[in-house]
Amino acid sequence: MDQTTLSRIADALDRMAPAPLAAPDFSVASAFVWHVAPDRLEPVEKVNRVDLSLLVGIDRSRDTLLDNTRRFAQGFAANNALLWGSRGMGKSSLVKAVHGTVQAGHPDLKLVELQREDLPSVGRLLNHLRGAPYRFVLFCDDLSFSHDDQHYKSLKAVLDGGIEGRPENVVFYATSNRRHLMPRDMIENERSSAISPSEATEEKVSLSDRFGLWLGFHPCSQDEFLEMIRGYCAAFKLEPDPAELRAEAIEWQATRGGRSGRVAWQFFTDLAGRHGLRLE
Repeated sequence: MDQTTLSRIADALDRMAPAPLAAPDFSVASAFVWHVAPDRLEPVEKVNRVDLSLLVGIDRSRDTLLDNTRRFAQGFAANNALLWGSRGMGKSSLVKAVHGTVQAGHPDLKLVELQREDLPSVGRLLNHLRGAPYRFVLFCDDLSFSHDDQHYKSLKAVLDGGIEGRPENVVFYATSNRRHLMPRDMIENERSSAISPSEATEEKVSLSDRFGLWLGFHPCSQDEFLEMIRGYCAAFKLEPDPAELRAEAIEWQATRGGRSGRVAWQFFTDLAGRHGLRLE
């Protein structure tokens, strides 16, 4: 193969390869979403979140995460946090609401969302965050791992950071329905079939141990469910009849087969629509 042909192949490969990500302008937004192929940080014009005061029944988790985030924003030591537990109880809403509350007083605090399927690219993302004059809450929603899923190895780059260590200006918050980030039947199956059952799942289960904060979310009571709805009504200045509101809310949660913050918001959305109210 002559030199001319080799040069043409090299030029073609250069054209096919994506250009390296330019230094992001973090001043344009308070939140970003990380995408790959090609790598880029997309600014979020308006974050989809609710006010922190509207999150009812999770006071301890709220206060703990708020304090941790505020210390981080001030440049002090802070822990990575795993928010785990029941679906619809406000795990991701709490992360976004806490960021909004703290960011109001610390505009250099940025929220960066990372999708679970993009975990293998996290090293490249951290390289862009490491040298920036901002502080970042790196957020991964609905984090979990299934059998033969190797993405969990990439997570260690965030939690431990390898030789370089986790960037001082990055803290990692994740939500999951599973306390150990993997299904219980998978844990039991691997333990029962392993030569060394005690070590079979240690590597994956130990991931959750690398989070300094474990914040549990549990099903809400009926009183908490109704309090959530009344809080939404007050925030949007909606004044339905209290007795009718209670009866309709209880009927709504019965048809859904459970109570949660998400079900409370869905009921309020229906209620607001029936009263001709726009939610913005």
